[in-house]
Amino acid sequence: MDANSGWAAGHMEGQNCPKTNTYCTIPDSSGVFKVTENANILIVDDDEDILTAARLLLRRRFGEIKTCRRPEEIPELLKSHDFDAVLLDMNFGPGESSGMQGLEWLERILQIDSKMVVVMITAHGSVDTVVEAMKRGATDFVAKPWQNEKVVATISAAVELHRSRMETESLRDANRVLVEAAAPETRTIIHTSPEMQEVLSVVERAAPTDANVLILGENGTGKELIARELHRQSTRSDSVFLAIDLGSITESLFESELFGHKKGAFTGATDDRPGRFQAANGGTLFLDEVGNLPLHLQAKLLSALEQRKVMPVGADKTQDVDVRFVAATNIPLETLHDENHFRQDLLFRLNTVEITVPPLRERRDDILPIAAHYAKLYSRKYGQETKTFSPRAEQALVDYDWPGNVRALRHAIERAIILSSDSVLEPGDLQLIETGEITATASPISTVLNLDQMEKDAIHRALKKHGFNISHAAKELGLTRASLYRRMEKHDL
Repeated sequence: MDANSGWAAGHMEGQNCPKTNTYCTIPDSSGVFKVTENANILIVDDDEDILTAARLLLRRRFGEIKTCRRPEEIPELLKSHDFDAVLLDMNFGPGESSGMQGLEWLERILQIDSKMVVVMITAHGSVDTVVEAMKRGATDFVAKPWQNEKVVATISAAVELHRSRMETESLRDANRVLVEAAAPETRTIIHTSPEMQEVLSVVERAAPTDANVLILGENGTGKELIARELHRQSTRSDSVFLAIDLGSITESLFESELFGHKKGAFTGATDDRPGRFQAANGGTLFLDEVGNLPLHLQAKLLSALEQRKVMPVGADKTQDVDVRFVAATNIPLETLHDENHFRQDLLFRLNTVEITVPPLRERRDDILPIAAHYAKLYSRKYGQETKTFSPRAEQALVDYDWPGNVRALRHAIERAIILSSDSVLEPGDLQLIETGEITATASPISTVLNLDQMEKDAIHRALKKHGFNISHAAKELGLTRASLYRRMEKHDL
């Protein structure tokens, strides 16, 4: 007999199945039953007639249909095949009607594959047993005698759910890889000083909570590194850590950048675009340079923080966001408490936990370990043997006030590694500058009227004058923060 025209034991296609009380197949509107799902289904039942009827019903709609009469074979089948759904009977063997066997095998299946979607088959099980199966992880159930349309619809929904779970898992794994790839050069914050130990103690206590954190400190002290450490130790560590420099966003693009926009909301909005709040959903959003935000934009940020909802530009309804906020600023605390500069209700929202990262001059015990780390890092980067510091160079490093903090120390070490031809670095290799002049041990700077050198000197003087506050130095130089950062990178400042 043609397998496509009958199902078993002399029952022809279109006849009622005595076990399921249903027809064996359902033609579509054109009269032809076609495979529309490339999915693999496992059917477990001890009744051969049920297995045959279900196989013939589902095989024309889905992909491979595996049947199994003995539940003991389930573990091996799950190991050797990739199933999108399991159709599982609740009772096996004569006289069984409690449904406990099905519940036990349901748990076994989910132990083997927690993402598997299981649909229970029940004929004798009570409503309470079905409810118990759903509590233990079953997705749905099919009652015998069944209706073909109901079975096909239920299995189709199960397949979609399984694919959604797999896609979510795949995205989570990809995100984890991206998070690790985007992490700083080292996950360990290098420190020996008691001051930094206290900072990390606060991080350890605050990280597992969802409390908003405000990080204070001068430029270059490592505020973003502290923010990343908060995220790494949090319950959101498997999700995204997204940083945004609020000081570099123009006022006209503030809402679009943070909250997103809809297609056609403004000139150039050719597609829907999620904002940083939506992109960080489920993870941590680091709001850098929050102290430089104008007052009227602070109000918009406050609204989003309070409501945990954002309104994309051009949208007519809000979107919920689940984000942990960590903010940072180099603005002194007394300035933040000035209501003419910073909204006090926003400050209240941001600094549930407040962390102050001390400058290098206040934790000199950390200078040499950090310097040794970067000497090793840049020696390897530039293909050189690891360079060390002479005792005089170590003393010069410790004595220097490092107005640019760790960022300035890193640049000084990288420059010394590149320019020095010796394996031991001396004070002169470090080119430490005091109050705009060269120290006695430093290399002299050319006084020729070279435009690049003049630009470098002007930038350095502005940075020194404003204590390496990027915003203030950029304003005096007539540059944007982004332009100043590019020039600092260009001149290795």
